Amino acid sequence: MREYLLTLCVTAAVTYLLTGPVRKFAIATGAMPEIRARDVHREPTPRLGGIAMFGGLCAGLLVADHLQNLSSVFELSNEPRALLSGAAVIWLIGVLDDKFEIDALIKLGGQFIAAGVMVAQGLTILWLPVPGIGQVSVTAWQGNLLTVALVVITINAVNFVDGLDGLAAGMVCIASTAFFMYAYRIWYGYGIEEAAPATLFAAILMGMCVGFLPHNMHPARIFMGDSGSMLIGLVLAAGAISVTGQVDPDAMKLFAGASTREVTHAMLPVFIPLLLPLTIIAIPVADLLLAIVRRTWQGKSPFAADRGHLHHRLLEIGHSHSRAVLIMYFWSALIAFGAVAYSVHSASMWIVLGIVVLSAVGLVLLLLPRFTPRAPRWAESFIPPRYRRSSRAFSDGGGTDEAGETAEAAGTVEEPQERTPMPAGVNGATAIGHRSRFPERRKAGTSR
Repeated sequence: MREYLLTLCVTAAVTYLLTGPVRKFAIATGAMPEIRARDVHREPTPRLGGIAMFGGLCAGLLVADHLQNLSSVFELSNEPRALLSGAAVIWLIGVLDDKFEIDALIKLGGQFIAAGVMVAQGLTILWLPVPGIGQVSVTAWQGNLLTVALVVITINAVNFVDGLDGLAAGMVCIASTAFFMYAYRIWYGYGIEEAAPATLFAAILMGMCVGFLPHNMHPARIFMGDSGSMLIGLVLAAGAISVTGQVDPDAMKLFAGASTREVTHAMLPVFIPLLLPLTIIAIPVADLLLAIVRRTWQGKSPFAADRGHLHHRLLEIGHSHSRAVLIMYFWSALIAFGAVAYSVHSASMWIVLGIVVLSAVGLVLLLLPRFTPRAPRWAESFIPPRYRRSSRAFSDGGGTDEAGETAEAAGTVEEPQERTPMPAGVNGATAIGHRSRFPERRKAGTSR
């Protein structure tokens, strides 16, 4: 565990320290496009954050290769090299897209190439776990096709959810944390060496996200771009393929002397975490499927961007930027850690009840903007200012109702002026200096 934590810390530190210089490099090279119709940020923000994340990935693999216990992962398995090769391909495609906005079909082709590179080096599905039946062997072509499909789906799911500051990095960090707990339990608890690469990938992925999040939280100073979102999606898929398609649950020896019915019941919680990567990206995958159906129904291309994603809908119903991100974090953690907890204590009804209760809490949080809290005046000193009646009146009309009526009668009420987002300044000045959001505060192109 100490070596995994060291690898995580080194990955996070390298990613964090590289993000600052990468931001300046992105501004200097002009990797800072104008505001698009579907964007929620107000000023041009540099991309290419995936460069720092790729540097953290390389540093994590390099450190792990020189540690006493983790070095055996590189000696007994070719999966770390396969991951690095596929990551380099998808990272290069992402960097080109962040800079030049390449076509969606070209990106899709690059994703297939990256998945094929990993398959060619041995990172592929060898068998599938089927509850009630056991391990079902697949042919080489079937395993390769399933591997490529899982990689491409995961990459696009993470890429689709990358729409708010800190959303994709935080959700993937939560997913990789849950996945690390399960993979480490298989590797250390049951002594199955085949789970060691997946555990290492999860630790490195956690470090990449933790190191990048301080720069990417709202308001973000830099975006990971496609070079980062596709990269972390590929690393997540690589861990899923490693533990799902190559770790044999029979090696855990959980079913010795049990009847067929008992074996089927006992295998259920074992197989759920083996498919954990599919559950931890359940929200991104749901967003991906809904986007494809929505765009096809409207007669558009499935690759045509819009503002109909789940995070956009959270903003539309009244959630703030930070609250929308936290709600997505909540549901990701509930699904991922709920699956891990059920795999450990499948017979405990408390876990099921806890998941049901937390799901109800999540639904209340989703509908929170629909409710208008009205606290009594004697309790206003104990609640946040935004829930006080005086604050609501001030935010609605610029003061109390009497003041608003007086101003309206005097004819001094000014019409609200629509403020337009600031365009990119000379040499990216809007992203270097003071983070002014509107042109009346500082004009673009000034020397400041």
